[in-house]
Amino acid sequence: MPHTMIKKILQARVYDVAVETPLSRANQLSNRLGNEIILKREDLQPVFSFKIRGAYNKICQLTPEERARGVIAASAGNHAQGLALAAKKLGIQATIVMPATTPEVKVSAVRNHGAEVVLFGDAFDEASAKSREIMEKTGQVYVHPFDDLDTIAGQGTIGMEILHQHEGNIDAIFIPVGGGGLIAGVAAYIKYLRPDIKIIGVEPQDAACLKIALEKGQPTRLSTVGIFAEGVAVAEIGQNTFAIAKDTVDEVITVTTDEMCAAIKDIYDDTRAITEPAGACALAGLKKYIEREDAKGQTLIAINSGANVNFDRLRHVSERAELGEKREAIIAVKIPEHPGSFKDFCQALVGRNITEFNYRYGDDQEAVIFVGVALGGSPHSRKELLDDLKDYEIVDLTDDETAKVHVRHMIGGHLRSDKGELLYSFEFPERPGALLKFLNTLGGQWNISMFHYRNHGDAYGRVLVGLQAVGEETDVTHFLDELGYPYQDENNNDACKLFFR
Repeated sequence: MPHTMIKKILQARVYDVAVETPLSRANQLSNRLGNEIILKREDLQPVFSFKIRGAYNKICQLTPEERARGVIAASAGNHAQGLALAAKKLGIQATIVMPATTPEVKVSAVRNHGAEVVLFGDAFDEASAKSREIMEKTGQVYVHPFDDLDTIAGQGTIGMEILHQHEGNIDAIFIPVGGGGLIAGVAAYIKYLRPDIKIIGVEPQDAACLKIALEKGQPTRLSTVGIFAEGVAVAEIGQNTFAIAKDTVDEVITVTTDEMCAAIKDIYDDTRAITEPAGACALAGLKKYIEREDAKGQTLIAINSGANVNFDRLRHVSERAELGEKREAIIAVKIPEHPGSFKDFCQALVGRNITEFNYRYGDDQEAVIFVGVALGGSPHSRKELLDDLKDYEIVDLTDDETAKVHVRHMIGGHLRSDKGELLYSFEFPERPGALLKFLNTLGGQWNISMFHYRNHGDAYGRVLVGLQAVGEETDVTHFLDELGYPYQDENNNDACKLFFR
């Protein structure tokens, strides 16, 4: 197959609709990690993904009779857009079956290219089965998103571009893996001409179908598939793609959700482009490789495969990026329940930036607070933090998925005390140490019964505070006026009354 595939790649028709995307040096990341890190910018394709290459090349091979029947495919989104645009270019009717979980931005884009969309199932494999069922009824030609030699050849043109764009040394190319079409095409071309270059596949830990196939020696279906990176959420590697990958892929690295989020941020910092999780998957693997190998001075290329992400997903990405970069830890800490204990705990963190602080009064004896703390980014930073807090009872929640997804947003409840509570929101200039200064200024005159703070990178930090006051409310407001921080009385806020009182 190697000679046949190379010929197919060289003859592939992709540039009627696709563009030759640039190799972009990631300057900040290269300087930070001590290696030459280069991004292959497939997010700059007309459909913001490499999939246009394989889809167009495939339907170019169809006979006039096949084109007249129309085409059908299943896709998590990027192949769908590529096929829809390719079909529109050639005047072919297209039907795309997409998982119901597909981001709306991808669904809308497919419809805007004139294809009919059928939403079915939660992941690619269910949508694929549905598309086969429709094909049997309609007679449309099935265009597989990855397990087709013409599709693989179209994706292989990326490898061809990389070698003529970068004539110098390349140590490794990192490629995201879903069904394997991209890695099969690129690996076939690269290994034929430059067998010295490592080809490294990168998969999410919860969707590692190539990794298990290489371990078992054959395509093997995963029992469950994570869908955070829906563009690579495939339960079983393709037969054709595996036949090529098993002989051309040097290894597979798996990455976590947090690591992909960190890579999305890295790409944004260097290019101001926002990728989808699958698009940043390869870079996440590249960074893991550098850390594992302690690599220095190497030239490493990551394929940025796509940028089709729903805007509202970015909330989750930004929340998890610092954790994925090992620049933040989240911990639960028990402290005595008395005035001043907040300040004492913050004194133990002096020199560290607090990124999050959630607390709700429980009883008179003990307080449990949820804290985010900025780290230095080294592998030992988290251990150093925990060592500095050895006098406190601590639970490290940094790797606890439930804590990160749910608990951090649910800390609260109604006050179980007859001491009364007054609620205020504050703003203070956001800079390292600002929270500690605020707590020191607030002092220990009143017991803090609730505290919520999260650093969102704004110029001003925002805090919601509950105070159990001794004396009249006017005494509190007089003191707060003297503090010098802008504040708002929240005692009549409807949300606070519903959830905290």
